Amino acid sequence: MSLNNSSNVFLDPVPSNTTRFQVNVINESHDNSAAADANTDPPHYEETSFGNEAHNRLRISFRPGNQERYDNFLQNGESAKADASFHAYDSHTNTYYLQTFGHNTVDAVPKIEYYRNTGSISGPKVNRPSLLEIHEQLAKNVAVAPGSADRVANGEGMSGDEETENKEADDKDGAVKFGWVKGVLVRCMLNIWGVMLFIRLSWIVGEAGIGLGVIIIGLAVTVTAITGLSTSAIATNGYVRGGGAYYLISRSLGPEFGGSIGLIFAFANAVAVAMYVVGFAETVVDLLKESDSMMVDPTNDIRIIGSITVVILLGISVAGMEWEAKAQVLLLVILLIAIANFFIGTVIPSNNEKRSRGFFNYQASIFAENFGPSFTKNEGFFSVFAIFFPAATGILAGANISGDLEDPQDAIPRGTMLAIFITTVAYIGVAICVGACVVRDATGNVNDTIISGMNCNGSAACGLGYDFSRCQHERCEYGLMNNFQVMSMVSGFGPLITAGIFSATLSSALASLVSAPKVFQALCKDNIYTALQFFAKGYGKNNEPLRGYFLTFVIAMAFILIAELNTIAPIISNFFLASYALINFSCFHASYAKSPGWRPAYGIYNMWVSLFGAVLCCAVMFVINWQAAIITYAIEFFLYIYVTYKKPDVNWGSSTQALSYVSALDNALELTTVEDHVKNFRPQCIVLTGAPMTRPALLDITHAFTKNSGLCICCEVFVGPRKLCVKEMNSGMAKKQAWLIKNKIKAFYAAVAADCFRDGVRSLLQASGLGRMKPNTLVIGYKKNWRKAPLAEIENYVGIIHDAFDFEIGVVIVRISQGFDISQVLQVQDELEKLEQERLALEATIKDNECEEEGRGLRGLFKKAGKLNITKPAPKKDSSINTIQSMHVGEFNQKLVEASTQFKKKQGKGTIDVWWLFDDGGLTLLIPYILTIRKKWKDCKLRIYVGGKINRIEEEKITMASLLSKFRIKFAEIHIIGDINIKPNKESWKVFEEMIEPYRLHESCKDLTTAEKLKRETPWKITDAALEAVKEKSYRQVRLNELLQEHSRAANLIVLSLPVARKGSISDLMYMAWLEILTKNLPPVLLVRGNHKNVLTFYS
Repeated sequence: MSLNNSSNVFLDPVPSNTTRFQVNVINESHDNSAAADANTDPPHYEETSFGNEAHNRLRISFRPGNQERYDNFLQNGESAKADASFHAYDSHTNTYYLQTFGHNTVDAVPKIEYYRNTGSISGPKVNRPSLLEIHEQLAKNVAVAPGSADRVANGEGMSGDEETENKEADDKDGAVKFGWVKGVLVRCMLNIWGVMLFIRLSWIVGEAGIGLGVIIIGLAVTVTAITGLSTSAIATNGYVRGGGAYYLISRSLGPEFGGSIGLIFAFANAVAVAMYVVGFAETVVDLLKESDSMMVDPTNDIRIIGSITVVILLGISVAGMEWEAKAQVLLLVILLIAIANFFIGTVIPSNNEKRSRGFFNYQASIFAENFGPSFTKNEGFFSVFAIFFPAATGILAGANISGDLEDPQDAIPRGTMLAIFITTVAYIGVAICVGACVVRDATGNVNDTIISGMNCNGSAACGLGYDFSRCQHERCEYGLMNNFQVMSMVSGFGPLITAGIFSATLSSALASLVSAPKVFQALCKDNIYTALQFFAKGYGKNNEPLRGYFLTFVIAMAFILIAELNTIAPIISNFFLASYALINFSCFHASYAKSPGWRPAYGIYNMWVSLFGAVLCCAVMFVINWQAAIITYAIEFFLYIYVTYKKPDVNWGSSTQALSYVSALDNALELTTVEDHVKNFRPQCIVLTGAPMTRPALLDITHAFTKNSGLCICCEVFVGPRKLCVKEMNSGMAKKQAWLIKNKIKAFYAAVAADCFRDGVRSLLQASGLGRMKPNTLVIGYKKNWRKAPLAEIENYVGIIHDAFDFEIGVVIVRISQGFDISQVLQVQDELEKLEQERLALEATIKDNECEEEGRGLRGLFKKAGKLNITKPAPKKDSSINTIQSMHVGEFNQKLVEASTQFKKKQGKGTIDVWWLFDDGGLTLLIPYILTIRKKWKDCKLRIYVGGKINRIEEEKITMASLLSKFRIKFAEIHIIGDINIKPNKESWKVFEEMIEPYRLHESCKDLTTAEKLKRETPWKITDAALEAVKEKSYRQVRLNELLQEHSRAANLIVLSLPVARKGSISDLMYMAWLEILTKNLPPVLLVRGNHKNVLTFYS
């Protein structure tokens, strides 16, 4: 079997005169003789291999003698060759023909470089060939640099801008990165194993008993474990940068939640430094008391020792993450030795002194006695739980330095969950062991032994030979419920427990001192709070937040010196819990939003479990301290409102966006199941604005009656060569939608490319909208230049109105005296702005050069400090641009500019005159009513004008008033016009005749042959017969203008029934003449015609 007719070669030789479009194709078959053999033998198929053979290429058969050519081909590789047989293709980027799967093609195979962000620190970003480059015809005669194709094929080529963006990444190649053990596991274990393990856990077991004590530990671990699972899921759903909890929450729920929780989380970590340091200082002061070595007094000694400790910890942190990590490992070793020392101590036989203090080694009777609770006064399950829970926190210590982890996606889940497991086992183990060895109350008196004949109270201690019964009547100093140093007493070597307390407090303080600046730096980098941008700067290879370190140091010192930590501690615990709650909610929210982008590699999570964890965290906040919980929520709510108000310019693809889409989709689908009802009718408009900024007045008046109530779509039709139109359309869509958002106009932007304007509008009328949210009204500006425009434009304009009526869509034509199009004004403004920017840039360059010259001397050292401030009079820049623009625009067309903003202004007291001449279903009346309930139009009153008979004016006025009352539409006046159908005066009619004179055929004044010839040559002209047929209607339009001039000349706005041109009967030019004479020399006019279906009802 053969695939081509070549008989001698594996690869066809490349001729010297290769054409531009020649492609080298691999011959994957034998020649004719091989094909002949194949007719006798069964065909032999080589199986496809993706192993190491032939560099993972397709294994193919070749006849003897061709292997050398084939090997030479493989040695060259499959990247494109830069020789005579290779032809380049370059459009906008350095994209070349690449040999993919053995063929020259621009198409590229999947590579990770295509999916990186620009400036990614994990590697360079490479731009894949665009669809346009692959789809469009290839450019000719483009040279290629040798070897450049190879670099692009390998994903190594990038533009100069991308190389610049990646310099920062190259500079950080020497940054210290941690694995999951040193970076996450060690930190989390140290933070979770706090001082609570050594001085409070024994008291908790004494109060709650072993059973409830384990339940308390289990409940606390449930909260942290669920949070750990949620953290792991979020951390494995894409690359994690620095910022820890703030980064995870902000990228999931958006800047509003992330910005609010990020600030209080960083502050909580900073204050936590003070808490842990004070805990350390109190332990040291206790030791000084025992040795009678106090420096001043207990309070000031705590301040002195705490201040010195914070300075030392700051030095370790500023020295770099590597030194901080080494210190953490050392502290963990000490902590592990202290814990092991406790367990060893439980099996060392107790002496008399320890027995008198309640320690009897493992005893079943003690275990049984201590298994149940024995709460003292004012204590209960939840109060004991509130005291213990802070000991279980600290699970985010590893995630908080996510930017310093070698592989955050692997390290955070593995290190965090393993740390939770190990510390939980340790807490439960210590609780059970201490509960099985030590009684609740002991006197500490070695003489309190039981003598034969004494009555025993039945306690476990009594059975073991000690009488501690007096502890029931007076407070004893020893036992689980009285002595916080039980672990030190039980341990094999007491000072090691003290060392463990030091290790626990210092490690937690050090972790918080590192976490707070890291989280704060990430928050500042995102510029959520612009005033904090100063703290975003990092130093060194690890981008250390030195400014953040010193800020944390100042906060910690302030709370050590002046704060009441017992009051602030519950608030800090609630800050941490609020972070946990939002992390859990982030995981739930991302899952619930069902975004295809939510694909966490860590699959051991459940959205409902995460939601349960979030609720549990909120409940625990109130259990710990309900006042602190309320304060936490108040602060978070205030920050959330602030960030929402500021609207930071970020787009992180949050689950909030995804859920908004899902909600909108669900609501749109649900809406399709509901039949339309007249009570719910609202104008949903297609507005032919072109680019929205070029016809602002047309958009403003439409937005006035669609804002917050109806759909508004700004539409633009690109007419011309399809390729150019599509390119221009695609490049401007985002910019024009952004303009709408910036100007707070609640509208969408849509554009189409078409061969003619009418075809484009027809497509928009049919395809715009979604489900029930489809346009029902077309809004267009009046074609002011129709008498000078080409005939095709007039046909398109009138044809659009006919098309709208064919699709049963209402039409609104808006006319203002100056017209709508301000594109020329905008062009002048853009040019002036560019000139001003060039001028400022030139001035800046000159001043920079002057500074550089001055800097060569000694004075330059001081001049450079103010260098940046010279070129930054931002407000002055804007004012100068605006001044120049306003001067030039005034010279160009000040009236046009003023007219373009007339509907933005608040309309003063006046009237909206509604000439409801024909019943179109009520749209002519509904639109002005909606305007009167808007803030800018609320001072305008409705005056209703309707036609009627002269001899029934009062009756018809009463009838109309009754109808409007039933419609619940407030009005100021009703006028019945009885003389609409009389002839206009001669002057007005003469103006109309002069208007249509250039377009008349006058066939009655010519012979029959000439007349017929003129009809064929100029079918668009108005014949005498056609003019006579519509003479009465023409009279009416002229007469209406006279009446409008008489009654509504001073109105703020006129809303008038739009005359309908019957297809085939009224020529386009005649119809335009009607519209012209009808609205000539009047205030702003809205010509309205509904689709003759009810939009008003008086039924409830």
